[in-house]
Amino acid sequence: MYRAGRHFLQIPGPTNVPDRVLRAIDAPTIDHRGPDFAELGLEVIRGLQEVVKTKDPVVIYPAPGTGAWEAALVKTLAPGDTVIASETGDFNDLMLAGTLCGVQIGLRLAGHDAGDGVSAALELLRA
Repeated sequence: MYRAGRHFLQIPGPTNVPDRVLRAIDAPTIDHRGPDFAELGLEVIRGLQEVVKTKDPVVIYPAPGTGAWEAALVKTLAPGDTVIASETGDFNDLMLAGTLCGVQIGLRLAGHDAGDGVSAALELLRA
């Protein structure tokens, strides 16, 4: 029987996950359509208002990391702008996918595939 060993969190990892975190994520999930989730959401919003020191409404953007990346591209860049990206592994592959979403909104993509686990060479990005 093959045992892969301890699992690692790869964001952008691999990262050792403390046992207390592993125990916490082993708990049953809350139904995202149920009253407990709605209550949790309101509690989080109230907490965020305190963190950012506002009584104004706070919005939570419900999307994965690539959704937040695409939102950042849309809000900070204009059609025709160039985005420089380097593919260097799993995490960067996802970010590059987010950048490709930017291509769909009129951004130009410039970059290269450095290979998994290899640092992006500045001279290649400059080219």
